[in-house]
Amino acid sequence: MAIDFFKLAVEGVQGLHPYQPGKPIEELERELGLSDILKLASNENPMGPSTKVIDALHEPTIEMDLYPDGNGFILKKKLSENLGVSQSQITLGNGSNDVLDMIARAFLCAGREAIYSEYAFAVYPISVQAVGATAKVSKALPVDHEDNPYGHDLSAMQALITDKTSVIFIANPNNPTGTWLNAEELDSFIAGVPDDVVVVVDEAYFEYVTESDYPDTQQWLDKYPNLIVTRTFSKIHALAGLRVGYALSNEQIADLLNRVRQPFNVNTPALLAATAALDDQAHVETCRDINTKGVKFWRAACQYRGWDYIPTVGNFITIDFEQDAQPIYQTLLREGVIVRPIANYGLPNHLRITIGTPQQNQQCLDALDKVFVNG
Repeated sequence: MAIDFFKLAVEGVQGLHPYQPGKPIEELERELGLSDILKLASNENPMGPSTKVIDALHEPTIEMDLYPDGNGFILKKKLSENLGVSQSQITLGNGSNDVLDMIARAFLCAGREAIYSEYAFAVYPISVQAVGATAKVSKALPVDHEDNPYGHDLSAMQALITDKTSVIFIANPNNPTGTWLNAEELDSFIAGVPDDVVVVVDEAYFEYVTESDYPDTQQWLDKYPNLIVTRTFSKIHALAGLRVGYALSNEQIADLLNRVRQPFNVNTPALLAATAALDDQAHVETCRDINTKGVKFWRAACQYRGWDYIPTVGNFITIDFEQDAQPIYQTLLREGVIVRPIANYGLPNHLRITIGTPQQNQQCLDALDKVFVNG
């Protein structure tokens, strides 16, 4: 090939590595010829979507031949009613990843800086680097921290702020660790951030959290005009395959995000499904309850076996096997169980396991026990 297209790409893109999703079931079927595979790798909701969502998607009037409502009026109206915010404060995305990327494109460029924590969600560095901005990564809290091992060190993040800082990303709860920040410490941190620095609180796992002092940061939008809250329908609402997320912010920020948002970025079935999902709070509560019991199951299992784990409030648990986790992961694949190795996050001894149904949790644990008995 005469032209080196790699050199034609902008510098930030040249240094990127593609996002690595969890291994698909179909891929493992092709590789090993297995069936009845259990996937607990991507923090999907094992209960599936609400029956109201299924009914909405079976409506014969869905107009596939027409472009979707580019403004998502009906979904925004429902979100507005449920959350008590103005429709003009909502930005819809093709999943919350899309919204995070919009934020980077709207507020970051070469010469500007973004701050996020070690072990934070992999999309942050991708979005920051792609637009040519500089990433400043704060060290996480130490492994032996009494309250929040591996968690965001807000003091360390505060110390990184300079006059070049434009955006701070905070995942609460964080993926892949499951760690979280309480209302008092997060409120105090945001209060100390300069007004001209955008603070993004990524709440993809918001609906799973049951701790009483976990903050609903959407309630702080009037107090902090530089705050953006991002959420998704991919997790507890189980719409990961349809891709719907949103941001909540002040109206001026929402206007800026909509200027870089791709036209028709949320498709018609996704808009219908997300709107229907908001009408079934009972389904959300059932999924939350099953997840809470599943977390307790995994905590007890780890404690009994002497496995260290990171305390979590999400729909997954990250276990430290105190050895290279890749061989364990590969052996689990041969047992037909897909979990998530996270060496790419700097945690080579850990596996992240999505909380499943009681039967799925037991199946995964049995496979792990088999690995260690035979290993």
